[in-house]
Amino acid sequence: MVKNMENEKRLATDIEREVLRAIARIEYGSIELVIHDGKVVQIECREKIRLGRGEADGNNAVRALR
Repeated sequence: MVKNMENEKRLATDIEREVLRAIARIEYGSIELVIHDGKVVQIECREKIRLGRGEADGNNAVRALR
């Protein structure tokens, strides 16, 4: 019983560490936790990349890469 509680605490710490790591990596976007049976089973990160604001034509950023 004690060992099970230790494992759950370690798992909670691991999840917390991964969520904080994901937050630190993203400048714009979202982080979604997927939960099954009351437990976090997946962390999804969606990052938005902001391109040249104020430009009349959004294709200018693509042309700059070519």
